[in-house]
Amino acid sequence: MKSERISITAARLLDPQTGLDQTGDLHIADGSIYAIGEAPDDFTPDRQIDASGLTLVPGFIDLNARLREPGDEKKGTIVSETRAAARGGVTTVICPPDTSPVIDTPAVAELIRRRAKMSANSRVLSTGAMTVGLEGNRLTEMAALVTGGCIAISNARFPLANSLVLRRAMEYASTWDIPLFLQPLDHELANHGIAHEGKVSARLGLPGIPSSAECIAVSGMIELARFTGAQLHLQQISTAAAVDMIATAQSEGLPITADVAAHQLHLTELDVDEFNSNCHLLPPLRTQEDRDALRRGIADGTISAICSAHEPHEPDAKMAPFPSTEPGLSGLETLFPLTLKLVDENIITLQRALELLIAGPARIARLPMGKLAVGQEADLCLYDAECNWQFKADEMLSEGQNTPFDDWRFLGKIKHTFFEGRMTYTS
Repeated sequence: MKSERISITAARLLDPQTGLDQTGDLHIADGSIYAIGEAPDDFTPDRQIDASGLTLVPGFIDLNARLREPGDEKKGTIVSETRAAARGGVTTVICPPDTSPVIDTPAVAELIRRRAKMSANSRVLSTGAMTVGLEGNRLTEMAALVTGGCIAISNARFPLANSLVLRRAMEYASTWDIPLFLQPLDHELANHGIAHEGKVSARLGLPGIPSSAECIAVSGMIELARFTGAQLHLQQISTAAAVDMIATAQSEGLPITADVAAHQLHLTELDVDEFNSNCHLLPPLRTQEDRDALRRGIADGTISAICSAHEPHEPDAKMAPFPSTEPGLSGLETLFPLTLKLVDENIITLQRALELLIAGPARIARLPMGKLAVGQEADLCLYDAECNWQFKADEMLSEGQNTPFDDWRFLGKIKHTFFEGRMTYTS
C-alpha cells in the first residue's frame, strides 16, 4: 500500500529519546519522516492535518501481546488485533511464542510477519520458543530463530523441566548475545492457583498463587544470569519483592530489565471481589502494597517498560464461574490511557510515561525505532491531551471485549495513528 505525503502542522512534537519538545510541523513521505519544521521546497503534501492543540509522539511499542493467530482465531486474528493496536497508538507489537504451531522454527515467525504485513495496521514481531514445542526439555536452535527474525527468546508461561535447562539456555543465549524474555513463576508453588494468595482469595474460596511463586523464580533467574552473563528481561512483574530484587541486581551492574502490565499499576486483589472474571489474570492481581511498589519501580527506573499483556477472549471464555474462566484481558486499547492516568495521578511525568511506552521497549527489544527524526519510519501517534472521555467495552476494535475497564474515564485520547506513513486509525 502506497503511503501518502502528509504534513502534520502546529503539533506539540514530543520525543522521549531525543528530548525533543517543541511546537512545529512534521512531514511524511515514502513511509518515513521527511522533514521536521518548515517543509522543503520540493515537498507537496497529499494531505495536511492541522494538529493545533494536539501532541505528536512516536508510535508505542508493546513487548507482550497475544494476537491469537495462528491457532486460536476464535479469540482474535492478526487483522483484528492490529486494528485494536492502531486504536491504542501501538505501531509495533511483540507476540510471545505460544501460538499454534509454536514459534520454534523460523518458518512460523515468517508466517506471522507475512500475515501482519498483509493487514498493514502495525508491525508484528515475535519472540522465539526457548524449548521445542514449549515443552521445557530440549532447547531450540535459538540462534536460527533470531537470525530468522525473532527479537528474543522466551518460553512464554510454560514451565521448564528444571533449572539445568534454564542454565543451558542462558549459556547458549550469552554466547550468541541473544536476549531472553522470561516470565518468572515457580509452577509447583503456584499449584494451579487462580488468584493472589491472601485474605481476598481465602474469603472467596479461590486457590491462591503466593507471592513467593514469583519471587523464588526471579531470584533463581537473577543468579543464573549472574553466573552465565545472559541478558535477561523479566516480564509482567507483579510483586514488591521482585521489584526490590531487580533493583539490587541492576545496582550490581547485571544486564537485567523488567516490564509490568498496565493493569497491575491500577488494580489490586480487591478487584477480584464479586468474582469479576475480567480480573482473572496471570500473574494475578496482588495487594495494594505490591501495586504501590510497582508504581515506584516505574518511577525510579527499576522497571523499564509498560506492556499491555493483551489476551483477547471470546465471550464464553469469561462467562463461566470464576475458577472455570480463562485468564487474561484485552489490553491494547487501554495501554496508553492507563499509562497517562499515572501522569494525571502524579505517579510519573509525561516524559517518563512516554519512555516506558517507547524508548524503554525499543532498547529492551533492540529496535532502531521510536524517534521523531528525519529518516525514521513514520510510526506516529497524534493525541489530544485534554480530551476527557469514557472507555466502552462494546466499542473496542479487538475481537476480545474482556476488560475490567469498561466505563472508566480517561484524560487524553488518541486521534490518529500512522504506521509506515499511512494513517491506520482516526477517531
